[in-house]
Amino acid sequence: MNVASSDSATAGAGEPAPEEIAELRKEIDYLDSEILRLVRRRIEVSQQVGKARMAAGGPRIVTNREMAVLARYRELGPDGRELAMALLRLGRGRLGGERSE
Repeated sequence: MNVASSDSATAGAGEPAPEEIAELRKEIDYLDSEILRLVRRRIEVSQQVGKARMAAGGPRIVTNREMAVLARYRELGPDGRELAMALLRLGRGRLGGERSE
């Protein structure tokens, strides 16, 4: 079987139609917008917690809390850990000294 006949043979076998793909991509775009909105909110809240903790004389970073966040994202596999690390870095902002705005 050549590539052309292989493609046409599988095109109708459970693969989404172009219209369905367009709709699914719209949903992905919407989800990406929501994820960005939620990440921005997470950054705000995390920075508020950090400022309050430091104002009370607490440590800049609470390692056991960060470990709990890493554990929560572990269910996504190695990429989940990387995602959690990125969220933690974003949330630290100037507190963690890793971002400047």
